[in-house]
Amino acid sequence: MTDADLDTLSLAELKQLRRNVERAIDGYEARRMAEAKAKAEDAAKEYGFSLAELVVAAAARPAPAAKYRHPENPALTWSGRGRKPGWIADALAAGKPLEDFAI
Repeated sequence: MTDADLDTLSLAELKQLRRNVERAIDGYEARRMAEAKAKAEDAAKEYGFSLAELVVAAAARPAPAAKYRHPENPALTWSGRGRKPGWIADALAAGKPLEDFAI
């Protein structure tokens, strides 16, 4: 279908076309998700686990302990893993050592 074809459709036909496309996209995504889930379940079975067991085990992992704390707002902490929070990045840019924020 080309843009010229769309110009000949009525508003009702265009809206129906949009619903059909959205339905097709949703169906495609659902099929791909089912395929991914099946592959993940197969991979888990190779190691003697169910996918549900792996998901529960991953979710049960505790969050890493905080190593650094904001000097003025103790609710703001950082474990030292991942991306630096803005307050740490700003302090380091200002020349403060990371050790100043250690807990």
